[in-house]
Amino acid sequence: MINYLKESTFAVNDVIQKAWGITRKHYFSIATLCFLMFITASASSLMAFFIKDVSKALSAVMAIIFVFLYFTINLSLFKYIFHLMDDEENDVKIVDTLPTRQQIIRFLIATLYFVGCILGVYLVVILIAFPFIYTGLSLDVIKNVAISVGIVAIFITWLRISFFPFFIIDKNVAPFESIKLSLAITKGNFTKILLLLLVLGGGYLIYLVFNMLHWPFVAFAVNILSSFIIVPLSSVALTVAYRKIAGEYKGVEHPDILHNIV
Repeated sequence: MINYLKESTFAVNDVIQKAWGITRKHYFSIATLCFLMFITASASSLMAFFIKDVSKALSAVMAIIFVFLYFTINLSLFKYIFHLMDDEENDVKIVDTLPTRQQIIRFLIATLYFVGCILGVYLVVILIAFPFIYTGLSLDVIKNVAISVGIVAIFITWLRISFFPFFIIDKNVAPFESIKLSLAITKGNFTKILLLLLVLGGGYLIYLVFNMLHWPFVAFAVNILSSFIIVPLSSVALTVAYRKIAGEYKGVEHPDILHNIV
């Protein structure tokens, strides 16, 4: 177990080092796309606040437009990072990395599958917990255990299938196929991915610690550093991690779900 954790740590270090090299060389382009995502999300919230009492229909239409725009920029970011990894010497305009209409549609459909998988997992947990109601155990105990197990199950599922956008942008695969491939390549790599997320999320955890200690200026400085450094680095690191584990994948081209759950 210790040797496995050491190997996982080395793998995470390799991903972070490569991601940092790409981020450092092309920081402003990557940070610009991340900033556009932030502006889009903020503008969406602001617009929803101002027009919520004007028209429900208009509010829904604007929400759809902003969601579509946000996902388009997000996919463009991944596509741009793929270009930097594959052909770092030749620069490319950000506008040339816009996803195709087919890729956007496939991503939106895959997102619905993604949400369906999350809800399905939680439903299974509820169904498993339901018979325990008739065992005489406290209802509060059963509910608390079911919620805790459900949260863990949802987190694991989210982590296992969250690489589906990369397959759509990188390989242009079908929506449900991207979910299955994400499940397949993360089999046996869960610890590595978890360690990577812990490293990337370290800045936010430090911010929470300083915030709890009531050191507002230090917390603010850490938050600014995290926003301008960790966010762009995280996008690159996740893309690099995808390429690494996808390249090491030795399974079938069209995996099924049952053989890759555990």
